[in-house]
Amino acid sequence: MSAVGTPGGPVIGPDRLCGIGDEAASDLTGQLAIHHELGMNVIELRTVDGSGLHELAPGDVADVARRTIVTGLRVPVVDTPIGSWSTTVATGIDGELAVLERSARAAALLGCDRLRVMSYPNDGRPEREWRREALRRMRLLAREAERLGVTLLHENCQGWGGRSAAHTLRMLEEVGSSRLRLLFDTGNGLAYGYDSVPFLRQVLPWVEHVHIKDGVVRPDGTAEFTLPGEGTADVAECVRLLEEYGYRGHYSLEPHLAHIPHLGVAGDPVALADGYRAYTRRFAALLGMDTAHGALYWKESHHG
Repeated sequence: MSAVGTPGGPVIGPDRLCGIGDEAASDLTGQLAIHHELGMNVIELRTVDGSGLHELAPGDVADVARRTIVTGLRVPVVDTPIGSWSTTVATGIDGELAVLERSARAAALLGCDRLRVMSYPNDGRPEREWRREALRRMRLLAREAERLGVTLLHENCQGWGGRSAAHTLRMLEEVGSSRLRLLFDTGNGLAYGYDSVPFLRQVLPWVEHVHIKDGVVRPDGTAEFTLPGEGTADVAECVRLLEEYGYRGHYSLEPHLAHIPHLGVAGDPVALADGYRAYTRRFAALLGMDTAHGALYWKESHHG
């Protein structure tokens, strides 16, 4: 498998490889251990034992932060359920603002100031009304983010702003806040009906974090997820495009092989961990890395 890169461009080293913790293990001990084993120094946190950080008691959040820091792992992004598949445009906005504040406090303990959000699935109302309410909510969230000193990273997933690149750009324009940026997921277009590369080309200037996902579309129109490079999401081309543009952030693995939150799919712990290890090594190979005793490092040909 050929390595991803641009001639004369920066090398994508292991320090830029990240992963969503609960895709590797449900419990924090397992999440930290597997990322450490694989040679990563960053981890994206979504849930711990099935609970989001905003749902944990303050003492438990502090314990999560302490254990993560002691392990030597940094957290570049905390994933929240704000505006996600678990909500609609009818979900109480006061509750959403409360989740934002609790998430921001938890992230601060981890030395993190970026929170993943989405832009609210429809509840059956006409498109114009959906758009109006979704954008109103995003403006309120961005205003609160400014007060809290955090940046919201909108993922191209559930909600009005994730329907297409045009919707995303309209959302950014209407909200008009430096506290609203983008998280680009290479594989989400499989489920939402668009190709990843054309979408990415239009939103590149606003991308601050990347999720790596790959797969194919089944005959019934649903997405089936695969190892990176084995699907039709053009993962390698997305990485090339990002690097050529000047993206220097993390590539965060979200396999969705044994753990698919929005479908309620959670594989057994062994399958989850083994699948995550295989996924990491496959993506590392795609980037031109190698694995020695399970850890990531650059092949000799990439040095100096």
